[in-house]
Amino acid sequence: MTSPLVLLHTNDLHGQLTPAKVERLREERESADLFFDSGDAVKAGNLAIPLGVDPVWERLSSLNCTASCPGNRESHVLESGLSAKTRGRVHPVVCANWFRVDGSRVFAPSIIVQASGLTIGVVGVMVPMVTEKTSTKALSAFRWTDPVVAAREAAESLIGKVDLLLLLSHIGHTRDLALVEKVPVFDVVLGGHSHTVLPHPVKVGKTWVCQGGSHARYFGKYTWSDGSLTGGLELWSPKQATGTP
Repeated sequence: MTSPLVLLHTNDLHGQLTPAKVERLREERESADLFFDSGDAVKAGNLAIPLGVDPVWERLSSLNCTASCPGNRESHVLESGLSAKTRGRVHPVVCANWFRVDGSRVFAPSIIVQASGLTIGVVGVMVPMVTEKTSTKALSAFRWTDPVVAAREAAESLIGKVDLLLLLSHIGHTRDLALVEKVPVFDVVLGGHSHTVLPHPVKVGKTWVCQGGSHARYFGKYTWSDGSLTGGLELWSPKQATGTP
């Protein structure tokens, strides 16, 4: 019998993961098994190129981030822009629907991790920025494919190999709900992009869907046990923890 699995989650930090908030989250990280981020962690906007290393990468590293998926803020149409935005990143990033124009993947579509006696498959998808239908696609070094199709393909490669299937998503809450209707194999979706505040997980079929607003107002703390996900959002102040933001 496995022990309960404790998950921490952040999304859409937008450069607001301050040193004080790192210290607060470190308190929670000590008792959590895994920590995931669902994109838009950096401060720079979509087409901006930062002059230096974004401090969020070192801060996520100090919290032993298990993995993240990219958001639109981590993307760019140029290879040099992508390199500048992700410089300093050390934790794994997963994204099943982001490719270079030569067809090679920018990041791995998934990873497998072990925690609390469970084998956990982690898939990532993000909002498509430039597709084959985009009129300015010739200016981009990258292409994005349908996140639903990509999530399904990545999940199918993990089924039978893992005990728990988790999706890191940066496509927005409405699209998360549509995705799990079409691909009902994920156990948990940790979402981002729409800045939706979900005080507690929302269940769709067998899948629990989560998202925690934006700009480091909340972080998610959840416990997975016997097919159920409990917990919810917490305010960053240790004296203001709440399940009803």
